[in-house]
Amino acid sequence: MFPLRVVLDVVTPAIVFTLLMAVGLDLTPADFARVRRAPHVLAAGLLAPLVVLPATAIALIWWFSPDPATAAGFLLLAACPIGGMSNTYTYLARASTALSVTLTGLSSLVAVAAIPVITRASGALLHEPIGVDAPAAFLVAQLVLVIALPVGLGMGIRRRWPVWAQARRPGLQRLAFVLLGMLLTLVITVERRRVASMYEQVALVAAVFVTASFAAGWLTGAAIRASRADRFTLAAGFATRNVAVAMAIAVTLLGRTEFAVFASLYFLTALPLLLAAASVWRWRLR
Repeated sequence: MFPLRVVLDVVTPAIVFTLLMAVGLDLTPADFARVRRAPHVLAAGLLAPLVVLPATAIALIWWFSPDPATAAGFLLLAACPIGGMSNTYTYLARASTALSVTLTGLSSLVAVAAIPVITRASGALLHEPIGVDAPAAFLVAQLVLVIALPVGLGMGIRRRWPVWAQARRPGLQRLAFVLLGMLLTLVITVERRRVASMYEQVALVAAVFVTASFAAGWLTGAAIRASRADRFTLAAGFATRNVAVAMAIAVTLLGRTEFAVFASLYFLTALPLLLAAASVWRWRLR
């Protein structure tokens, strides 16, 4: 039995790379030009989570009173940038994929300054000292290798072979659902004992956090009068935190492996909820 961290460190990036290449097949430079014409939506997607998500995490910690490791894990996740999986959820929902890719990339850059400030302030408020410096090299590597490279590769394939890309887009979307389902099954199978022992104390708080974050993103979009597609994209971005960054900080900088387990269980909770949201949104479009 290999540990859950190996599954998420090796298998998840491979699946995300494949899915984001499929995302790139659906994008053109004109899509990003439309994003530049709505800077207020971009600003809201970048700045609002820096306030809303830590406040949500603090409120849930006060309400549920979880154990210290879980509380610190939530504070750490709330400070992390948008996860690359948000691009896949947005793609599957047929929402504003170019906006999602742009937000994901920029939030990784913002996180270099935001993570130390948010973790120190939140930790001081709850007397949980977890202030850390953001791993800038890791964030840049993720930005280039996990986001820019696969999306750019997919866009290049579409530009070179547009007919082929268009014909295979529906199949790739179905493949995305299958791959994510396989990932969920793999995580549960590999670490079923640990999941069973810890999931009960984490699942409820994680589910509430994901749901509240999704709602906050949607309401933020409504407040700035964004389109419905942009609202879903903002909601998915709010609710999807970069678990890889949280795990890297927890293990390499803090030496706290229990934070890594928490981040894995959070991912396990968020994945089916956000897949369901994407499926419902797609069904409503039909």
